[in-house]
Amino acid sequence: MQKTLFIIKPDAVKRHLVGQVIDRIERRGFTIERMEMLTLDLERLKKHYAQLVDKPFFSSITNYMMSGPAIIGILSGPGVIKSWRDMMGATNPGEAAPGTIRGDFATAPDEHGIQNIVHGSDSEESAAREIELWFGK
Repeated sequence: MQKTLFIIKPDAVKRHLVGQVIDRIERRGFTIERMEMLTLDLERLKKHYAQLVDKPFFSSITNYMMSGPAIIGILSGPGVIKSWRDMMGATNPGEAAPGTIRGDFATAPDEHGIQNIVHGSDSEESAAREIELWFGK
């Protein structure tokens, strides 16, 4: 059984979209192994987005991710990493296909950057690292 980290980001929480995202997760047949609401902290975000720390847009990402509470959790199921990423859609909401979570619910990038409502690990290695970062071993 494969596992992945998922985050329902602060913009989705603020817009009351959590239930609709969870509904899609459950209809797909994934198991939610763990889920909690928290305000994400800068130190763990720096580790989570380590490959982006030196980018000029890094502070806008962390400000966005700390702008309010988020739902963070662990999904499991056969092929869950690819399947969840397919369900999320393209990172840029303007490129996300209708029927994907980002295509249906995310807003176009604005002066605050891309607010694309969800996150999912991009590989088994990333999933293991991200799950340990947010939930421990």
